[in-house]
Amino acid sequence: MTTNDVTDLYREFGDERVPPGQRETTAFPVLSKSGTPDVDLESWTFTVTGAVEEELALSWEEFRDLPSETQRQDFHCVTGWSALDCEFTGVPFPEIAARAGVSDEAVHVMFSALDGYTTDLPLEDCMREEVLFAWGYDDADLPTDHGGPLRVVTPHKYAYKGAKWVDGVEFLTESRPGYWERRGYSQTANPWREERYS
Repeated sequence: MTTNDVTDLYREFGDERVPPGQRETTAFPVLSKSGTPDVDLESWTFTVTGAVEEELALSWEEFRDLPSETQRQDFHCVTGWSALDCEFTGVPFPEIAARAGVSDEAVHVMFSALDGYTTDLPLEDCMREEVLFAWGYDDADLPTDHGGPLRVVTPHKYAYKGAKWVDGVEFLTESRPGYWERRGYSQTANPWREERYS
């Protein structure tokens, strides 16, 4: 599988690859709201609900059979560090949207996770090939502490917009804040504008 390098997407948002207020790190720190949940892949299900033509419920095997790709991305944590040249493998968000058939009334997306975490983004911010449902990292399965078996990566946003242990998306007809957004974090989360808090 070839690797698609999308590290130049920063040019849409700013002049510097590392956004203001961030520092580059060669580590990949582990952060979560409440620790790593137990995951049983035999019973794991990925759901797509809300303002769609066809709701989906995919097993792990069915999800892994979806068209996937490997991308080289940068990863920006709201706490101030950036990890560059991360290689994630997974299913681009538009692939999921196309299979469900998104309603014209849908304007936002809510991501849900096995640990109870939620986060939302405007639909237009999700409908990018760089938004991946990632199951692989650096030629291996995505480690559990980094969100495996499946996480969302959003290289154009702070990483709290990329839910770890993601198990579903809901297409919304109006904005609804997620876990950190209800606690004062930015809904837009643009690193190049330092949109950390609302």
